[in-house]
Amino acid sequence: MLYRRVGMIAQWAFPRGALAYLEAMRASDLLHPRPEGLYCPPGDFFIDPVRPVDRALITHGHSDHARAGHASVLATRETLDIMALRYGEVFAGTTQAATLGEQLSLNGVSVTFHPAGHVLGSAQIAVAHSGTRIVASGDYKRRRDPTCAGFEPVACDVFITEATFGLPVFRHPPDSEEVGRLLTSVRQFPERAHLVGAYALGKAQRVMRLLRDAGYDRPIYIHGALVKLSNYYQEQGIALGELQPATVDAGSKGDFAGAIVVGPPSAFADRWARRFPDPVSCFASGWMRIRQRAKQRGVELPLIISDHSDWDELTATITETGAGEVWVTHGREEALVRWCALAGIAARPLHLVGYEDEGD
Repeated sequence: MLYRRVGMIAQWAFPRGALAYLEAMRASDLLHPRPEGLYCPPGDFFIDPVRPVDRALITHGHSDHARAGHASVLATRETLDIMALRYGEVFAGTTQAATLGEQLSLNGVSVTFHPAGHVLGSAQIAVAHSGTRIVASGDYKRRRDPTCAGFEPVACDVFITEATFGLPVFRHPPDSEEVGRLLTSVRQFPERAHLVGAYALGKAQRVMRLLRDAGYDRPIYIHGALVKLSNYYQEQGIALGELQPATVDAGSKGDFAGAIVVGPPSAFADRWARRFPDPVSCFASGWMRIRQRAKQRGVELPLIISDHSDWDELTATITETGAGEVWVTHGREEALVRWCALAGIAARPLHLVGYEDEGD
C-alpha cells in the first residue's frame, strides 16, 4: 500500500487487487463457512446447516440442505411443508415461513428469499449488511419448469453458486426432446413397462408434468415413496394427471405392459423393479450425459433431465448477477473458479462438506 498526496488531500493508493481483497474480507465477515455450514456472525444464523443449530435458514427441501433437529427454521412455506412431510410435524423447535421478495431483519441483517427454480419452494437467500449483499443460491436451474417458481437473478456483491454440473461437457438438451425419446420408446415397445428413475422431490413430479405437457394422458404409475410428495404438489395446484400405485400384488405383470412407472432410483435395485414385464430401465438425471454412469447403473434409456443448471447457465447466471466476487460450492468448483478468473471476476471455492446430488 502506497501513500500519496493529491492537491491538499492525503490518500492511500492501494495496489491493484487490494481493494477487492478488502471487500472479500468484508464479505467473509458477513458469511463464512463453519463445520455446521455457512454462518452469518452479525445475524447469528446458518444457511443450510448440516448439523443441528439454533437458527437455520433453509433454501429448499432436499435432505442434503434441509435437516431436522434445528431449534428454529426460516424457509418458504412450501419448504416447511415438505420438511414436515419428510421428517414429521415436529422437525424443528419453531418454524417461520418466508415470503418470496419480503425483506426480513435478523439482528439488523437484511434477509430476503428469491425464487431459485430448483424444486417447489426452493429459494436463493440474499443477506445484506453494512453496504454488502451476498446471495446464497442453494441449488438452482434456469430451465422453465411449471412445477416451481422460475429462477430470478438478484444483483449482489458476492454470489454463492453451486457447481454440480460445473464443467463445459455438461450442456443439457431440451427437456421436451428427452421426454420425446421416452414416449417414442413406449410406442416402439408396447409390450414392455418403462421404469423411470427420478428423485422423489422435484425430479419425479417434473417428469410427470413433462409427460403431461407432451400429451401423454394415460395413468402414470408411481412407487409408494413418491405418493405423499406428489399429492402435495397436486394440492398446490400443480397438475400431474392421473397417478396410480405401481403395485403388481393385486394383478399380473401384463397389466403394466406399455405403462410408464416412476420411482426413486434406489427402488430399481430391489425386487420391486423385477415385478414388471421386461422393463426398460430409464433414469432422469443430468449425470446421464456421462455414458459410463448410465452403463454402470444398467440404464437402457438415459434421460438427460436435470434440476441443476448446466455449464452455460451457470456462467450466464454469474454474469447476470453483476457480482464482483463468486464463491463456488458443492460440485466441480475448480473449472468455474478458473472461468471466473478469465472473465475478470474474483472467485474461490468454499469447500463446504455434507452436500450431495439428491436432486440432480
